[in-house]
Amino acid sequence: MFMVSKIRDVVRIPPERMNENLEEVAKSVLNSQYSGYYDDDLGIIIGVYDIEIDPIGKILHGDGGTYHWLEASVFSLKPAMNEVIVGTVSSVREFGIFVRIGPIEGFIHKSQISDEYVEYDASRQAFILKQSNRIIEKGDLVRARVIAFSFNAEKKEIRVQLTMRQPYLGKLPIKSGG
Repeated sequence: MFMVSKIRDVVRIPPERMNENLEEVAKSVLNSQYSGYYDDDLGIIIGVYDIEIDPIGKILHGDGGTYHWLEASVFSLKPAMNEVIVGTVSSVREFGIFVRIGPIEGFIHKSQISDEYVEYDASRQAFILKQSNRIIEKGDLVRARVIAFSFNAEKKEIRVQLTMRQPYLGKLPIKSGG
C-alpha cells in the first residue's frame, strides 16, 4: 500500500550549496539519500517532499557543511500480505510474468496465473488460458493479490510474489496507458 508519513531528521547542507535555497537543497539531499531505501516500518521510500527546515543550523568542527533539523513528508510503498494490487505486465517469461507496481516489480509464477490450464507462447511472449482463450501479454493491466513479500538487505532487493488464482483477480479489460 502507498503511504505518506512524517519524519524528523537532520540534514547536512554541503558548503558548495550554501548560496542556494535551503529547502530545495535539503529536498535534493534527502531524495538522493532516501529514495529507493527500504525501511521496515515505511517500506520502499519513493520520495521526500513538503520540507520544513530550521534555518539555523549547526557547524561541526572540521566540517564545512551545516546541519539543520527538519520535518518532511515521505511517500512510500509497503506491500501488505493479502493486499489486492493493480499493475501493468512489464515482462512475460516462460516461468511467469512480472508486474510493475509503482517503483517495484512483483512476480506471478505461471502456476499462479489462473485456475485454468495456461500455456506459454514463445513467439508472442504471452500466456494463453486454454479454456477461455484469453491472452496475458506485456502491457496488460492485471489485478493480483500479494502472497509473499521479502527484502534482502545485503542485495537491497525487494521481492513481491503475487497470485491471480482467485475470483475477481486476473487480466482487466483495459490496456495500460504506459
